[in-house]
Amino acid sequence: MFGRRRKNHTEKPKVLSGRDVPSLAKFISSKDCQRIVLMVSVGISTSAGIPDFRSPETGMLNLPHPEAVFEIGFFSKNPVPFYTLAHELYPGKFRPTIAHSFIRLLDEKSLLHMCFTQNIDTLERRAGVPDHKIIEAHGSFATQKCINCKQPYDGDKMKEHILQKKIARCESCRGYVKPDIVFFGEGLPDRFINSMSNLQEADLLIVMGTSLTVQPFASLAEMVDDSCPRVLINLDHVGDFGSRSDDVVLLGKCDDIVTKLCNELGWEDELLRLWDETEASVVTDILGKEKKSKPAPSKKNDVKGLDKADGLVEIEEQFTKLTVAEEPAATSESKKAASFENPAAISAAVVADIADKGDGAATHSKSKPRDGVIVEESGDQNAQVVDNKL
Repeated sequence: MFGRRRKNHTEKPKVLSGRDVPSLAKFISSKDCQRIVLMVSVGISTSAGIPDFRSPETGMLNLPHPEAVFEIGFFSKNPVPFYTLAHELYPGKFRPTIAHSFIRLLDEKSLLHMCFTQNIDTLERRAGVPDHKIIEAHGSFATQKCINCKQPYDGDKMKEHILQKKIARCESCRGYVKPDIVFFGEGLPDRFINSMSNLQEADLLIVMGTSLTVQPFASLAEMVDDSCPRVLINLDHVGDFGSRSDDVVLLGKCDDIVTKLCNELGWEDELLRLWDETEASVVTDILGKEKKSKPAPSKKNDVKGLDKADGLVEIEEQFTKLTVAEEPAATSESKKAASFENPAAISAAVVADIADKGDGAATHSKSKPRDGVIVEESGDQNAQVVDNKL
């Protein structure tokens, strides 16, 4: 939340003719609005079917706290929850939303100055927004490297392994490989930092689908000039919107509100045309090729074990393989509960282990592991165990 107390202005706006959609459309159509800056987050992607990792439906709420899946300290001890989520979120599975196409439409109208995004789903790109106008505050899946030695990792290989439910290890030092998504505890991209000053150039700021709780992203809304109108399009009233005379708060679903705005602008047909174009981009590249080139494996063959060449382990193997011979064989129900297809079970397992140890991170045991998941170490006879005790 912003530091300044929220208040609602009762006097008339100084720049806008009113604080409603028609007044906003009138300003966008005027010569005074040439450079629009957007701030967007997960709320513009939820209608695409992408889960908000903070919501109960994802199962990730069973972590010590939802953001733990994106904490570098947690990842370095147990990468499984992140890889589980990465498999679900990986670019190519989801279609951009109406809100994404609205950003592209602003660019086609030569109005988009830049788009700051907290999202890592790359749907802005898939909607056709130019790369150079997208400022990814938290990085993306475009590149990746080892968290230990920082050695870059091949992008095609990383894509294949995430889609095939594998955890990638560095080919040099055997450390875990992570996409260049900014985790909590890591520095923000230089491009994001260097672009913050450009907010002063904005004629209009539109903020969509964000809780405005993560800094420094949340503070961007305070960096525009006092004379710059600010628009919040969101389910909830957040931040200090309402503290300036030209603040506009439009509560509701992002897709619905931008459609209403485009209708007022006379752009609705163009918006729908751009959105129709995004349909052809869904489920292509590797996903489409794999479906055509090889049959789906049967459930009994899902576990492939260690890839000797790449030093990678199937996530599904990690959640079905017992670590001690004398322990009883897992039942089919317990295997299902701990399977890759059940993120809630994965999350519950992680948080249970943390609760047991009380140290804020998943712990490891080499002597008497309980039902657990194995992360193989290349050339090491001792398996590293991430506890799976419920």
